[in-house]
Amino acid sequence: MLKSHDHNQELPDCCYHPNQPILISPSTPTPNHSLYLSNLDDQKFLRFSIKYLYLYKKSISLDFLKYSLSKVLVEYYPLAGRLRTSSEDDFKLQVDCNGEGAVFAAAFMDISSEDFLQLSRKPNRSWRKLLYRVEANSFLQVPPLVVQVTNLRCGGMILCTAINHCLCDGIGTSQFLHAWAHVTTKPNLDPPISPFHTRHVLKPRNPPQVNFTHHGYTKTTPNETAQVEVEINQYLQAQPLVPASLTFTPSQILHLKRQCVPSLKCTTFEALASHTWRSWVRSLDLLPDSLNVKLLFSVNVRKKLNPEMPEGYYGNGFVLACAQTSVNDLVNSNLYHTIKLVQQAKASLTDDYVRSMVDLLEDKSYKTDLSSSLVISQWSKLGLEDLDFGEGKPMHMGPVTSDIYCLFLPVTGDLNSTRVLVSMPEGVVEKFEYYMTELLDRDQQNTNNEN
Repeated sequence: MLKSHDHNQELPDCCYHPNQPILISPSTPTPNHSLYLSNLDDQKFLRFSIKYLYLYKKSISLDFLKYSLSKVLVEYYPLAGRLRTSSEDDFKLQVDCNGEGAVFAAAFMDISSEDFLQLSRKPNRSWRKLLYRVEANSFLQVPPLVVQVTNLRCGGMILCTAINHCLCDGIGTSQFLHAWAHVTTKPNLDPPISPFHTRHVLKPRNPPQVNFTHHGYTKTTPNETAQVEVEINQYLQAQPLVPASLTFTPSQILHLKRQCVPSLKCTTFEALASHTWRSWVRSLDLLPDSLNVKLLFSVNVRKKLNPEMPEGYYGNGFVLACAQTSVNDLVNSNLYHTIKLVQQAKASLTDDYVRSMVDLLEDKSYKTDLSSSLVISQWSKLGLEDLDFGEGKPMHMGPVTSDIYCLFLPVTGDLNSTRVLVSMPEGVVEKFEYYMTELLDRDQQNTNNEN
């Protein structure tokens, strides 16, 4: 049964099976060594787990899932290891590939898959019940892979995974999950992509050569400007946050692109990211209007490096591109101007630029500049919504939680639509939704008037 709580539908408690959780180790012995993590992998900004939620109409046998997980962990054995600090440098992380195992919990929840689907657009705190919480004193003590399978009334299933971001990026997590599904459905066939473990393709140069200014990073040494800007981030974090969830169809994206004067060739991501950034800044009423604001967005650089990164590389092969301008410039300019800023930020990500960034991160006093930034991570276009363990694709795919980082999510059954999910203070979220939809509503009214 679902109960209403603070305008949200509260999930009932999970009933865990006896002796849960268990550890799933690789089914055969795996290499025992320390795996070097690149400077892109172990930066402080990524010291968390990516938490996915999948809703399925029909459940898969728990024993079958545990067996196939133990098989796929032979290939992806670092996910069965544990994070450690390097013996040479306390600031550097590495993976102790010891085969200790992934955490696996099995549970039951008294709701149906249709019940959950009705509230799936906006995560709330009660969703955390769907992912086993590992008791740990620090991030390092949480195993790199935690899985919970929750069987539902009427035979459905929710699969939640927490995958350590220091080991995998979005492409890497998708690659791993598809390999697990492949082993489940085709146990006698090798997965189509073999994992590439080594991270030395992103090793810094000696000595480091920082040949560019990297606006997405800031030194942790406090200064007056940083002190002023940090209040924006504090403002967002200090209040109750409410998720905003808006789905954009291909025709609505086309409407957005038509706002560009003069017209400009751009991708769906560039148009939607630019529009989301402008709407976010406008809704926050940031002062002074000379304040510098940033958009940080993930860009896959696997094919931008020379030579290209090997196929199957599942570590962090993305960087955050940075577009920046003043509040005044952003909110008073045409969408054309914002899209140009996003395109220029993408175009700057050459091989030289990425290697300069890797070298910059040798200095552990640099961190991602979140003070006055909107961060957008794209989960659409990664194939995450196609994950099939043998009983069909998911009815829903998304995050377990929503926070101030913005996600561009796939829409199940609609390949060309994108769902924008971001949490904002309660008093701001309506304003944000208004700015996100006002152009579309105006166009719709004009179309109705013409008819």
